[in-house]
Amino acid sequence: MRHHDKNRKFGRERGVRRALLRSLARNLILRGRITTTQARAKEIRGMVEKMVTRGRNATLAGRRILVSELGDARVVGKLIKTAAKYGARPGGYLRIVKMGPRKGDAASMALIEFV
Repeated sequence: MRHHDKNRKFGRERGVRRALLRSLARNLILRGRITTTQARAKEIRGMVEKMVTRGRNATLAGRRILVSELGDARVVGKLIKTAAKYGARPGGYLRIVKMGPRKGDAASMALIEFV
């Protein structure tokens, strides 16, 4: 029985894993949609949805927390503009669409995008 198995490790140490997820979140916010593996898409969905919820009411403290999580003020500005569209929506800002397997290693791929 695997207790405490909520987060995926992706075969990486903690710092490298955090950098990977932060990079995926940044790219998703800047581009609006990215194609990645299903496991990575599922892992960043909750992370980005919490960021959008925090960005909906753009207080100075909220901005500072988002900058510390994302590491870039430019991305935070784009996130707050995106979050303004979801003012009355109570969550579920992202959609994951399953795609076919990747050609090289047959990893299941997915498209993650803002609704």
